[in-house]
Amino acid sequence: MSPLLGTRYDIQMTQTTSSLSASLGDRVTISCRASEDISTYLNWYQQKPDGTVKLLIYYTSGLHSGVPSSFSGSGSGADYSLTISNLEPEDIATYYCQQYRICNPIGGTTL
Repeated sequence: MSPLLGTRYDIQMTQTTSSLSASLGDRVTISCRASEDISTYLNWYQQKPDGTVKLLIYYTSGLHSGVPSSFSGSGSGADYSLTISNLEPEDIATYYCQQYRICNPIGGTTL
């Protein structure tokens, strides 16, 4: 029997601001809220206009390798934020939060 049977997959993530206006050099904060406590199991991703997706922040505040220190993450419980301390032209992108306290499998491979 699968160990996933009976597991809940209903945590909803909300980013209430779909777009922000900012100038180069600004400090920008993007907020994200979970429908319940996710115990800091949160990642932040950046998607560039060409579709490229990059992990920025893992486990709420861990800076992924190669990501500029102008990016930082914080939060706890159900409320989280991503801050860009000094907006640069290359930071123009779409930013997404993703919880992983409860994972929703999309298939799998059995060997």
